Amino acid sequence: MSWRPQYRCSKFRNVYGKVANREHCFDGIPITRNVHDNHFCAVNAKYLAIVTESSGGGSFLVIPLEQTGRVDPHFPKVCGHQGNVLDIKWNPFIDNIIASCSEDTSVRIWEIPEGGLKRNMTEAVLELYAHSRRVGIIEWHPTTNNILFSAGYDYKIIIWNLDIGEPVKMIDCHSDVILCMSFNTDGSLLTTTCKDRKLRVIEPRSGQVLQEASCKNHKVNRVVFLGNVKRLLTTGVSRWNTRQIALWDQEDLSMPLIEEEIDGLSGLLFPFYDPDTHMLYLAGKSETYQEDIYPMTAGNEPALTATEWLSGMNRDPILISLKEGYKAPSTLVFKAPVKEKKGVVVNGIDLLENVPPRTENELLRMFFRQQDELRRLKDELAQKDIKIRQLELELRNLRNLPKNV
Repeated sequence: MSWRPQYRCSKFRNVYGKVANREHCFDGIPITRNVHDNHFCAVNAKYLAIVTESSGGGSFLVIPLEQTGRVDPHFPKVCGHQGNVLDIKWNPFIDNIIASCSEDTSVRIWEIPEGGLKRNMTEAVLELYAHSRRVGIIEWHPTTNNILFSAGYDYKIIIWNLDIGEPVKMIDCHSDVILCMSFNTDGSLLTTTCKDRKLRVIEPRSGQVLQEASCKNHKVNRVVFLGNVKRLLTTGVSRWNTRQIALWDQEDLSMPLIEEEIDGLSGLLFPFYDPDTHMLYLAGKSETYQEDIYPMTAGNEPALTATEWLSGMNRDPILISLKEGYKAPSTLVFKAPVKEKKGVVVNGIDLLENVPPRTENELLRMFFRQQDELRRLKDELAQKDIKIRQLELELRNLRNLPKNV
């Protein structure tokens, strides 16, 4: 009987990402810094949408997935909002419909033309107003068409029926800004995190809070339903300010089932759950500036002038902070001193005016220039010779005229 090695087939061997080649990436996009703690991009089967830096309102790019490479600075944008765009989400059932919310208190629905934008889009197909303050989060219902949820800084969640373009329900159970919303698999339950440090499970059609947890040891920031296993996962910060995840029973939020510390880095952890493979992915921004790691450093502003240093003065470098990133100052302008031009003449040749060629190419260029100059001078001399002969003939004719004429 022959021996056969036992191999275990694992679906997890293919879950690791690989960095794409540069030609398959998107480059040159001015990504916004005003989405606070939200995602700045959204993607579906056709398009990549990215909130961008803009002045005089909010805008975002919509790029077909096959148009990789460097993005033109004048690439068309969706730019109808009067304030910064804070969140964007694609309709899960219609690839060319995307929702956005903004500091201008509105939620807007946009229809992207087939093939992408050819010019700036300023008119939305729907403009939704019901919040009294800026709108920070939007989420599409996972199983129902044209139902959209929006959470504003007025501490309210509004349910929109886009078939009629009107709000149909307002959930008013939060006492501070809502940080995150997530649905279970069939959309019958909604879970939220809030700045009041509470985790809630809500029945969205009635607005009733089914479960509520006051998180004292685990400050929750983000939450996600783990499919249909009746579990919630939250990311947040422990009492020692370390990044942490916690697992909860959705039917009993009195205590987390598991708490696990991740690391001591700053920045939020964003949970992404794949219900097909039951894999949880954690991603983080680490944009918080740490002054203990990046102290004040010498900048490129001079502390002394040349005259001051030559006179014997000493001064420490002028320090700058790297908190806002390195920015070259524009206060200094170099002015070359005005000097009287002097020649260096050797054997009747000004060496400053006649610098000898340094390479063979320079020598050839100089030779051809001199040939052109000689040709021009020869042509000029020939023209002058002809003119002289004409004048001599005219003078001879004048001398041969009869004296009585």
